[in-house]
Amino acid sequence: MPSFYVQNFGCRATQADGAAIERQFEEQGLARAGSSEDAQVVVLNTCTVTASADQDARAAIRRIHRHNPDCQIVVTGCYAQRAPAEIAALPGVSQVIGNSHKHRLAEIARPNFVSLSALETGNSKLETNIFVSDIFAHTELLAAPVFEAANQRTRPNLKVQDGCDNRCSFCVIPSVRGQSRSLPMAEILREVNALVAAGYREVVISGINLGRWGRDFHPQQRFEDIVRTILRETDLEKLRVSSVEPMDWSGELIDLFAGNKRIARHAHVPMQSGSDAVLRRMHRKYRPWHYREKIENIRAAIPEAAIGADVMTGFPGETDAEFEQTRRMVEDLPFTYLHVFTYSARPGTPAAEMRNQVPVGIARERNRILRDLSEQKKLAFMGSFVGKALDAITLHKAGGNHTEALTDNYLKLRLEGAYAPNRWMASTIQKVEDGYLVGSRV
Repeated sequence: MPSFYVQNFGCRATQADGAAIERQFEEQGLARAGSSEDAQVVVLNTCTVTASADQDARAAIRRIHRHNPDCQIVVTGCYAQRAPAEIAALPGVSQVIGNSHKHRLAEIARPNFVSLSALETGNSKLETNIFVSDIFAHTELLAAPVFEAANQRTRPNLKVQDGCDNRCSFCVIPSVRGQSRSLPMAEILREVNALVAAGYREVVISGINLGRWGRDFHPQQRFEDIVRTILRETDLEKLRVSSVEPMDWSGELIDLFAGNKRIARHAHVPMQSGSDAVLRRMHRKYRPWHYREKIENIRAAIPEAAIGADVMTGFPGETDAEFEQTRRMVEDLPFTYLHVFTYSARPGTPAAEMRNQVPVGIARERNRILRDLSEQKKLAFMGSFVGKALDAITLHKAGGNHTEALTDNYLKLRLEGAYAPNRWMASTIQKVEDGYLVGSRV
């Protein structure tokens, strides 16, 4: 039986796409291989959010071709959509299949794949190994649960929205993922109920611009509707929500989080900058005072919630004073962790053409400052739970007589004792050690 292997790069949405591709191959009758070296078809599901993401994909192509020269290497995802000819020129690449054709990847790429003439290619480029067309004409949305790790069958992630209608000046994602589109409610409920029936106790819902879910429907629906309906029409024990833009944290959504214990106490709210001038150059749709108000409202409503943010350093023209506004805002707000990124110019974006590009060394030093500050805030947050009880879901045995778990409010926990994965437990926190809470079952 032919075998396949899918390697994912980048965000949760890319990982979710990879799970859907795996489902396609299995429906075609192919078997999942244990590694890229053992597979006849290897799919690289790429990211292109930074230059280093592109470099990682190219390095993987070279490595796989070197170790498994007879395999069929298929490159898909955001990098494939953005620069198909660049990828197709690399030794070992059999096909480049953009996001526009990802929903038919297994059909196109199965061993002894069908000829181009046998497929409806639309406006595809007609090179024999490139399948890419206008992403803004694309209406498909791949959906299949993805798990944190192949050996960690807990906390499945379900992508319910794809694409983005925002036009942030630094971001290449709209041009490679297309317009915002939503998974219908009936399909979401079917997937969640299937996961519940299979025994899963926490499900994470995600998207490229998750808070815009339902805006493409007629009549429109809102993100609050999906949260409320999952709680009402499934028996899911815990719903965790991934990143939601600040504009979409309505008072109603905050009240939903605060008022239902089945929603994880965890809010990820992208910030990018604390400088009004930088946010305007980024074409972000909120101002620093709006953002501050959202975070303070979340903390007031959910005192023990994890609150995280994405922050960028080194955006073109970012002055010392503008960076200081960001640093001070991070210091002031009740964040419990940050994802800090150094700006990377992406071809075709307005920011790449801006003057006053910040030297890489300065941008990286600013990144370090924010990461150090983030670590301080995280440790302080963790320390506030010593002597208290927290609910956590077990993940896997950590070695010795300990089990790794994740608390309801998104903290890593090393739990005394050996327990099976996918169990909710109340634990008393004893200390903080090596980036973990350490506790014992109540």
